[in-house]
Amino acid sequence: MVKYQGKEKDKKIKIGITHGDLNGISYEIIIKALNDNRILEMFTPVLYGLSKVLSYHRKNLNFIDFNYKVVDDASQAYNNRVNVVNLSNEEVKIEFGKSTSLAGEFSFDALERAAEDLKNNKIDVLVTAPINKSNIQSEHFTFPGHTEYLAQRFNCDSPVMLMVHNKLRVGTVTGHIPINSVASHLSKELIGSKIKVLDASLKKDFAIQRPKIAVLGLNPHAGDHGVIGEEDESIIQPAITEAKKQGCLVYGPFPADGFFGSDEYTKYDAILAMYHDQGLIPFKLLAFEGGVNYTAGLPIVRTSPAHGTAYNKAGKNTASPDSFRQAIYLAIDIYKNRLQFEEMRDGALKKASPQNEDSRFRNEN
Repeated sequence: MVKYQGKEKDKKIKIGITHGDLNGISYEIIIKALNDNRILEMFTPVLYGLSKVLSYHRKNLNFIDFNYKVVDDASQAYNNRVNVVNLSNEEVKIEFGKSTSLAGEFSFDALERAAEDLKNNKIDVLVTAPINKSNIQSEHFTFPGHTEYLAQRFNCDSPVMLMVHNKLRVGTVTGHIPINSVASHLSKELIGSKIKVLDASLKKDFAIQRPKIAVLGLNPHAGDHGVIGEEDESIIQPAITEAKKQGCLVYGPFPADGFFGSDEYTKYDAILAMYHDQGLIPFKLLAFEGGVNYTAGLPIVRTSPAHGTAYNKAGKNTASPDSFRQAIYLAIDIYKNRLQFEEMRDGALKKASPQNEDSRFRNEN
């Protein structure tokens, strides 16, 4: 498990970046986001990718002044430079806009290498460029996406996929599962665990002392008191009631359409949707360009842009780096918030320790 030590708060953060699908827009948004020497003063980027592919994209985008340093290991990364941990020296055919098995293999290679380095503290946080969830599948990767892979890799039972844009934060109870499986996956225990993870993340990762969480219903009109489905009253409401007993400021269930159709969503620090599209469709309508995907509940920090491989834009020099840039900034903010949270917690524990009480008693007498 990653330990956020107070002595690390002033050091330059080392950000691991996985290159995602090389036939999509990943290299384009990475280059555009990092092509500013001022941004390199904030952190040290370590790209897990292919130096020859990076060079190809640099020429294709006409970013001739974009420089980088190839290193054998993340521990060798240079400050104020873009560092590349080269996955292979072989010639790789780039086929813009196409899903290929080779692109999937290199997507997984980058993710596996970066996750291992993150576990060994060679990098501080991880920002993942978009993958193709189909071509990355293999005997080694059998997950619906990054969230599930990282949850297993870092022994997390109940992560929350949290979409973030400024003060708008939307999480989901269920993840990448078919819509006809959502209702059968829901339980009071699952919803309760997601509320607990989300509440803890808002406090630790976003520095919100008393977060307010809104929970959406599953059915239209949140079931209309059982007229349109019973899950809202039999599963979701009891989970909310139990979370309140445990001290969480949680409210709902709210009908999703009216909740987002009005300004109700602005009154809460986070929103918990029951399934993927229920939360992500309104989120992306409100915040597509700058949205960030954050995996809450992990012992490590991982963010990603809130978009996919965008094959339709690949190779055209039209992709916006805004979401990827915001993913970098959010990873930095969360890392620093965790440092501050642990310092405050350790300080409180020290004040409350019996040894401290004995010392105070001796001083008073």
